[in-house]
Amino acid sequence: MRGGSVAVVGGSIAGSAFAGAAARLGAEQVVVLERSPGRLEDRGVGICIQNERFDELVRAGLIGDDVRRHRLTTRRWVTASPGERDPRGRELWHQPMPFHSHHWAVLWQALRERTPDTVEFRPGTTVTTVGGDQDGAWVSDTGGEGGGGGGSSAGGAGGAGERFDLVIGADGYRSAVRAAVCPEARPEYAGYVCWRGSYDAALLEDGLPDGGRGWPSDECTTVCYPGGQVVIYRIPGLHPGTTQVNWVFYAPTPEWLEPAGPTSIPAGSLTDQQLDELDRLADQLPPYWAAVVGLTPRERTLLQPLYDLAAPRLAAGRLLLGGDAATVVRPHNTSGAVKALQDAYAFEQAGREAARTGGSWSTLLSAYDRERTAAGRELVELGRKLGRAQVTTATDWPAMTEQSMSAWWQQQLIGGGGFGGQPLARSPKPPQA
Repeated sequence: MRGGSVAVVGGSIAGSAFAGAAARLGAEQVVVLERSPGRLEDRGVGICIQNERFDELVRAGLIGDDVRRHRLTTRRWVTASPGERDPRGRELWHQPMPFHSHHWAVLWQALRERTPDTVEFRPGTTVTTVGGDQDGAWVSDTGGEGGGGGGSSAGGAGGAGERFDLVIGADGYRSAVRAAVCPEARPEYAGYVCWRGSYDAALLEDGLPDGGRGWPSDECTTVCYPGGQVVIYRIPGLHPGTTQVNWVFYAPTPEWLEPAGPTSIPAGSLTDQQLDELDRLADQLPPYWAAVVGLTPRERTLLQPLYDLAAPRLAAGRLLLGGDAATVVRPHNTSGAVKALQDAYAFEQAGREAARTGGSWSTLLSAYDRERTAAGRELVELGRKLGRAQVTTATDWPAMTEQSMSAWWQQQLIGGGGFGGQPLARSPKPPQA
């Protein structure tokens, strides 16, 4: 749809994708309000994208096929067994894995570079309240580098703040926009946590007896232990030509953690006592993989309690939700980035259809809501199923064989949901100018 003003709350992967979509739809003004004061390159977690989903996103024009990525082909499942002599544990299953991995910040930078120059980014802007009705929406914030220019100021019954024709919430799992769209929707604690870490793969050379050469670069390794598992794979480094080791350790809730609401302990903030908990978990792994985790500097280690959320609706008035603001899915799905980009694609397609048929903003939002609410619900359910099977009610790993692992995996996927992300609902077409 041509004309109008759009504010995107949140400037990460989802926010950048939605901003680009709004600009391509012909919005006269697109403003991105991001609470972080600087660039987001310190977010070093790894992301995996299935090859078919990546190709769809490229064809849809959401990302370029030149974005730096690391090729993965195999997921090797291993466990520590009594009497096992191999320091890498006993192999359970070699699972085909047609994925590639990304560094969060590298993928974000590629999306940011594809955003049209007409989009205004305002870093250091924390949105405090959001409101809207059938005629428009408004945001109030703490200010940013971009100042308060752009949309008109509003007061009285329409809300105090900067007005826009549409406000898109891409502000993550603690979304202020979601609180306005559906205040009853709150993330639900999954009952366990994930520890995360990453570091320069060059550390493997001196930190492992074989220098890491016994771990193929295209292999993702899942190490299973009673009560959880750790998933380890390589990702591109921040700089071209470099590689990092990335791991995600699923584990029971530490006794000292009170996950009363969506929260995390960021990298560099864990105490010695808290890091001792990670060391005790790693002691349950085969020695090789315990050493891989143990190479992580404390400033690159973080703790993230896991939550689920499928918002019952993604639009209200002139407010819309996308990415983690709309749906919080456990990482087992490996679908988070794909889902965020597909949300932006669905928004853009709904906008083009509304423009073609002479529809209104409400037409666009209704179409988006119908499609993406159902998709989010399916992904959340799959994440819960995978979490039960792999963590909270996991099988007896040492008793598993290659045949039983394959059957166990297929059982988890019954009913669909989209491991690695769902296919795009519509055939991708290159975006129009």
